[in-house]
Amino acid sequence: MSLKAFRNFSQIVTLENAYKKDGRHLLPEDLSIIENASIVFDSEEIVWVGEDSTIPSEFQSVPFEDFTGKTLLPELVDSHTHLVFGGDRSSEYSMRLNGADYQAIANAGGGILSTMKATNESSADQLFEDAVARVERIYSYGVGTIEIKSGYGLNYEKEKECSLIIERLKDHFEGRVQISNTYMAAHAVPKEYKTSNDYINKVVIPLLKELSEIGVIDAVDIFHEEGYFDEVDTQQLFDVASFLNIPVKSHADEFKDNKGAILAVKNNALSTDHLLCTTEDGISALASSSTVATLLPGTGFFLGKPQADAEAFFKAGVKVAIASDYNPGSCHCDNVLLVASLAAPTYKMNIAQLWAAITMNAAHALNFKNQGALVSGLKPRFTIFDVDNIDKVTYHWGVNKCIR
Repeated sequence: MSLKAFRNFSQIVTLENAYKKDGRHLLPEDLSIIENASIVFDSEEIVWVGEDSTIPSEFQSVPFEDFTGKTLLPELVDSHTHLVFGGDRSSEYSMRLNGADYQAIANAGGGILSTMKATNESSADQLFEDAVARVERIYSYGVGTIEIKSGYGLNYEKEKECSLIIERLKDHFEGRVQISNTYMAAHAVPKEYKTSNDYINKVVIPLLKELSEIGVIDAVDIFHEEGYFDEVDTQQLFDVASFLNIPVKSHADEFKDNKGAILAVKNNALSTDHLLCTTEDGISALASSSTVATLLPGTGFFLGKPQADAEAFFKAGVKVAIASDYNPGSCHCDNVLLVASLAAPTYKMNIAQLWAAITMNAAHALNFKNQGALVSGLKPRFTIFDVDNIDKVTYHWGVNKCIR
């Protein structure tokens, strides 16, 4: 493999200590910042990183780009999005600000089922083109790995189509953006099904089995919540996914503490997400597991809900990620760096916890264990900011400082 070098960064934020600590109990110094630094890599892995003045002699002649005045970080990761959808729900946000609750919005024709209708009325090509534009915009913020969930078709054929659209996005962005294809047909229960389990058995599981045969699914997700899918549904789906050797994830404990985090841990889930209402037993289970707790502060902001008890997660030693939850209804914000920067004071996060949450820990929530820190042997996945130190990135809320 031919080597490349990026040299003369003002800072390289390696997260080496955070990597050694598995993203838990992080202190500010765990950013492991190297000043006046350079990095050498090939297409597969990082070969060397350190102060430019100490670059080994065998790398002195490696072709390089100069990044004087810039800062290098592990690539940003958005580990929870729903960006394949049709339609627009902007009116709902105004309704919500004007006092309408979820039921009033649903009675007016809004809610997730309105997105289902618009998605089903959109062609595959239109959904793909809209998704391409969304991924391009997210990529411009410095996000190089994105999870995309299906879940707005809510019938056999459209859910299949949406999963194949995500696979098409993978091919389209190959070499630029790494996309994880999460199957989430169990997002809501269409009205034509009498029970959630009826829908699970007639649509969700049969389609999962079909898609698994062509190898397009990276993970399986389910909305484990009262009024959506209960513990029986969730365990049934997890059992099928396990038999098919597909990792699982869940939306859990968003509206109430239904012990969804505990069930996710029992099933060795990659992550369990939302967790606004998770209490001490769920937090304890997560802390002693490899399951990543993915917090979605943008959803709380967007809906005006209380936030997750992030401080308790951090104190317990839970591995915490933050994601955008970009979707048409409950968080129409696609900028995970902005979401994390806004949430940090409320979450009482230190700077290492913030950056690990949207790089390494988020990558691990998608089963990408070989990225997220700039250390020898890991994949060379980077984000470069046009600032001379990391503090200036999170200080400029909503200002895009990314250049690569």
